[in-house]
Amino acid sequence: MIRARLIADDGAVLELSGTGPRPADAQLIGPRARVAAKLTGRGATWRAVFPLRAARWGGEARPLPTGAYEVRITGADGAPVEAVDAVPLTMLGTLRAELDGDVLRVGPPVDPAYDSGDGQAALERRYATRPGVLENAVFFESFYGRNASCNPLAIDRELARVAPGVARYWSVVDLSVAVPEGAIPVVEGSPQWWRARGSSRLLVVNDWLRRRFERRRGQVVLQTWHGTPLKRLALHRPGFDPRRAVAVAREARRWNVLLAQNAYGAGIMKKAYAFLGRPIWVEGYPRNDVLLTGDGAATRAALGIGADERVLLYAPTWREDREQMVDFVDPGALAAAADAVVLVRGHSRTLIPGRDASGPRVIDVTAFPDTARLLLAADALITDYSSVMFDFSVTGKPMYFLVPDLEHYRGELRGFYFDLSAHAPGPVVHTGDELVAALADDGTAARFASRYAAWRERFNSRDDGHAAERVVARILDQGFVER
Repeated sequence: MIRARLIADDGAVLELSGTGPRPADAQLIGPRARVAAKLTGRGATWRAVFPLRAARWGGEARPLPTGAYEVRITGADGAPVEAVDAVPLTMLGTLRAELDGDVLRVGPPVDPAYDSGDGQAALERRYATRPGVLENAVFFESFYGRNASCNPLAIDRELARVAPGVARYWSVVDLSVAVPEGAIPVVEGSPQWWRARGSSRLLVVNDWLRRRFERRRGQVVLQTWHGTPLKRLALHRPGFDPRRAVAVAREARRWNVLLAQNAYGAGIMKKAYAFLGRPIWVEGYPRNDVLLTGDGAATRAALGIGADERVLLYAPTWREDREQMVDFVDPGALAAAADAVVLVRGHSRTLIPGRDASGPRVIDVTAFPDTARLLLAADALITDYSSVMFDFSVTGKPMYFLVPDLEHYRGELRGFYFDLSAHAPGPVVHTGDELVAALADDGTAARFASRYAAWRERFNSRDDGHAAERVVARILDQGFVER
């Protein structure tokens, strides 16, 4: 019989123990992380201790991401070891965990008393509209708290440099999300999260605000958004849906200022969100500053990639008709055919429902904290309709567009603002074989040079390495927060 307990004496751990020879191996295997147990025992009994933390990309060990983890134990004879009984939901400080047979379910460290509709409503009443002086603080949220990245991260770093006295809170889905140095993580739905969001003078976000946010008097919301659009947004999406129109209008009213990468994006967003009569800052994207000021050596080292290896970054957008990332390319086969390391970067919406890709010379970087660092590390980008194309072009490196579902996406899912095939600064291909051929073509750069130059002039004229400086200067000059 295997006994199990969840303990937090020396950090959150799962401990299993049993009789007989020590197992050969014991692991927790999740969609985005795995943990090996420390095994002890001399033949009569054994113990397996799993730290409920994991380190990735050369960073520090952090609490496991929310999800379900298979408990896989291999006996000394090579046979699977039987499952264990259930252990109830337990708060372990940094997370919640529940063991049921061979599955460990991990969740964010929110007290169960608040993890319900009534509990959240009570916190909303307590913090969202309470009177009082606002705190000289900024509440940051990127991709609904799934990571600390994008334009909010670049703004955080510049604000910390020039105004270190401003408190900085980061909304996170759980404590597996690393936040910038000096910032305070607040787990979504917790009392601390509701207080920080309801009392900070400035909110910097890159997507919709949720949980019935109501801006308090004196609060300012800077909406940075998360990419220049090729695919149609909000009110411009195919088919008129009255509920969508109401939701879009309600959301846009929550924003005070909108940040755009370029004049083209500003015009699109203004109309798509009916963002009328309020300021739009066309300052370039702060997240792209590093593409001109940094290099990819550190990221390559963290990923275990040699300096001389060719690196292809495959980063498709998400699809409304599926939860997980598209499977239009076999990354292992691509790595072999192109003699390259293939980095697989799913959209943030596929982070939680998806699972890491694997294979020889394949590295899944969907959970990597910052896309900009991956763009620096890559020698070329393979994408489809993702706005990453407008960021990667800052580097001037080659781009390839793999679009097997072009007609379906254009005609049924979202539609486009312009004809990608006519303006793309790189080959537009429809099959894996066409992609491999394009990657092997040494004449591609010369053929697309004029298109690439026109693209950069149109979309990257303000991406000069100083966007974060300009944005933070405007934040301070307009008194959104005080130094």
